[in-house]
Amino acid sequence: MKLIHWKTAMIATALLLPTTASAGWMDQVGGMLGNVSGGKISATALPAVAGLSNSDMIAGLKDALRVGSENVVGRLGKTDGFNADPKIHISLPESMQTVKSALSAVGMGSMMDDLELRLNRAAEMATPKAKRIFGNAIKSMNFADAKKILNGPDDAATQYFKGKMSAQLSDEMRPIVKKALSQAGAVQAYDSVMGKYQSLPFMPDVKANLTQHVVQLGMSGIFRYMAEEEAAIRKNPVKRTTSILKKVFGR
Repeated sequence: MKLIHWKTAMIATALLLPTTASAGWMDQVGGMLGNVSGGKISATALPAVAGLSNSDMIAGLKDALRVGSENVVGRLGKTDGFNADPKIHISLPESMQTVKSALSAVGMGSMMDDLELRLNRAAEMATPKAKRIFGNAIKSMNFADAKKILNGPDDAATQYFKGKMSAQLSDEMRPIVKKALSQAGAVQAYDSVMGKYQSLPFMPDVKANLTQHVVQLGMSGIFRYMAEEEAAIRKNPVKRTTSILKKVFGR
């Protein structure tokens, strides 16, 4: 089966990709990774990506996911990245809602509002840790992983990241969150809140693991937005902002 020259392939890509893009480039590429000859897609497989090697396409996928993950970390790992976003804002643990109600009833509800703000600030301080862990997960991605992502459901890459990252991300975020809560005064605020709460008569004992609460919801927010980035990547490889993306997917 004859393979077309690289330059010819790029011209074909420039001319034909707009007409096939509606199907999603990840869907197009995924179906062809196994249909190769000499490590390259044949000219008859799909003209828009003909001549590209497996390594080219996988490099493009990795770069798209790298840019997407960096977008997520940059968006959430800053002031109000969590706090001002209603989709991922970290509320007080459910077990503390009774505390909030009790203190609000006696005019001390502002203490709980302050504590909730500090929980979100802790998540924002811990999120940048995810950048390196995303990078490591992408670097370790092999051909089988990439093919599974390209041929998988719309959140296949996000699920890959969850499987690869969750344990390490949780372990590395936890001490940062704990330190951030302490530095921000959340621990002291929590102790103060519980001191005031427990001084009220006939109140049940309420305890909350604030660090674990922030870590869990922080990770949930990160992966939620990674799923949104993945959806955009499947339609358009992150605006083709890097050299490999322009090489592989440029119009």
